[in-house]
Amino acid sequence: MTTQEKLIRNKLSLLELAEYLQNVSEACKVNGVSRQHFYDIKKAYEENGLEGLREKSRRKPCMKNRVAPEIEEAVVRMAYEYPAYGQARAANELKKQGTLVSSGGIRSIWLRHGLETFKKRLVCLEEKAAKEGLVYTEAQIVALESAKRERESSPDEIETVHPGYLISQDTFYVGYLKGVGRIYQQTVVDTYSSVAFAKVYTAKIPVTAADTLNDRVLPFFEQQSIPVMRVITDRGTEFCGTPDKHPYELYLQLNEIEHTKTKARSPQTNGICERFHQTILNEFYRVIFRKKIYSDLDVLQTDLDEYINRYNNERTHQGKRCQGRTPMQTFIDGKQLFAQKNLNDLAA
Repeated sequence: MTTQEKLIRNKLSLLELAEYLQNVSEACKVNGVSRQHFYDIKKAYEENGLEGLREKSRRKPCMKNRVAPEIEEAVVRMAYEYPAYGQARAANELKKQGTLVSSGGIRSIWLRHGLETFKKRLVCLEEKAAKEGLVYTEAQIVALESAKRERESSPDEIETVHPGYLISQDTFYVGYLKGVGRIYQQTVVDTYSSVAFAKVYTAKIPVTAADTLNDRVLPFFEQQSIPVMRVITDRGTEFCGTPDKHPYELYLQLNEIEHTKTKARSPQTNGICERFHQTILNEFYRVIFRKKIYSDLDVLQTDLDEYINRYNNERTHQGKRCQGRTPMQTFIDGKQLFAQKNLNDLAA
């Protein structure tokens, strides 16, 4: 029982005792309160019922310390558009738009509007979608959320000295779409800059793992004139097999990419991908499935590409190396480290 509930029970007991004794003075004496306090309680109960017996805060808000209405509106709008953003990320994103507000200020605004938790922001998004007539199915959301337990994992400290030095690859089970089937996402993240790549498939096999590298990852690094030196994966069958027969292993050998595998029963060693999966689940899939019903994999891939583009080029990242920059800004800055390492190797 909460403190508020105990206070309400005590007030009700006072009213009931006075009615039983048919003597207000005696009831007040037993409970150690004044007659005026008794009549205040009685009036509040008669006018508002149990709600009138709740303790009300005597603190008055200091309105002069409140942010401007247009800033508060911008904060609330971002909470609806990007419900997975924390207060620090929301502050950084608003700063990019020219709206200066601290993370603590964002927290205060969220509290006033009942948006202080991710779950509450998702509920508000659902209500907003219903009012605006956006089509979504709760069955898809339930299937998605029950498909994979959320995992909070922090990546171990790994050696990564410049972009392309080490990329991390993993498979993410998105869920089941009616008319399409099971959906798997192949994810690749550059461990230095956090630049990410993602492509969805209906199968979890070695060919799809190699296709993501061939279609999305290596062309990007070639365009940036940065080679991919090493990849780290878990020990899933789509990544590991007989070196001279396994399609993924053969593709890595063909492109002279070293393959490192995580420790057995220790997925945290590939935690960079695991953390990205949690981010994309919260910021993309849980939001987009509330707005749209997908019956075609290509349409989902198009929307996924748009999110990945924003993630890499617009969304600020709070990681150890990004420190508030976008992943692409971190990648461009890191190219100087690669050039410097090449010069040192030539000199040696």
